Amino acid sequence: MIGPAFFLLLETSIKKGVRAALLFDAGILVSDLVCITIAFIFYAEVAKITGKHEEVLKMIGGTLFIVYGLVSFFKTAKIKSHEEIEATTFSSKEYAVLFLKGMMLNLANPMVIFYWFSVMAVGTKSGANDSWGSIYFIGVLLLVFFSIDLLKIIGAKKLRPFITDAVLSSLNKITGSILFLFGVVLLLQGILEKF
Repeated sequence: MIGPAFFLLLETSIKKGVRAALLFDAGILVSDLVCITIAFIFYAEVAKITGKHEEVLKMIGGTLFIVYGLVSFFKTAKIKSHEEIEATTFSSKEYAVLFLKGMMLNLANPMVIFYWFSVMAVGTKSGANDSWGSIYFIGVLLLVFFSIDLLKIIGAKKLRPFITDAVLSSLNKITGSILFLFGVVLLLQGILEKF
């Protein structure tokens, strides 16, 4: 799916390398697992709660995306060579930050939980109506998502030789603009639903 995480995953792979992008993606995967667990265990209760407060979630998520989009848009870009990226060693703190960045980005989007609720509904309609059937169905989906993300990361690595400071700066502006617009849409949806 093309969304904020898609562009940030490509940007992380280009700027920081495959390992950093994999860690970022692991954060997204863990946040998906959190959302899936909530949807799986508390489907009826969470649907009632989120239905009541959906506009507040959208306003909070929208604000976070706007801030992150502005930071990305105005961030200065300096491309590293392939050798510099491969030689870069991240401390465990930097790896933790990348992991948390991926996790928080995905959790900031209230549409993720609604997406997984929809997946649960589709899985139930297609015959995965028992616990093991649902777990198998969602496990296959997550494996497919992670495999596609891996292809994105490898594809971004192949593009790295063609990336210049100007291209990277443009990528920052595109990514920032997409995050900003996504945030504005979420925020406006929340405001319109609230009033």
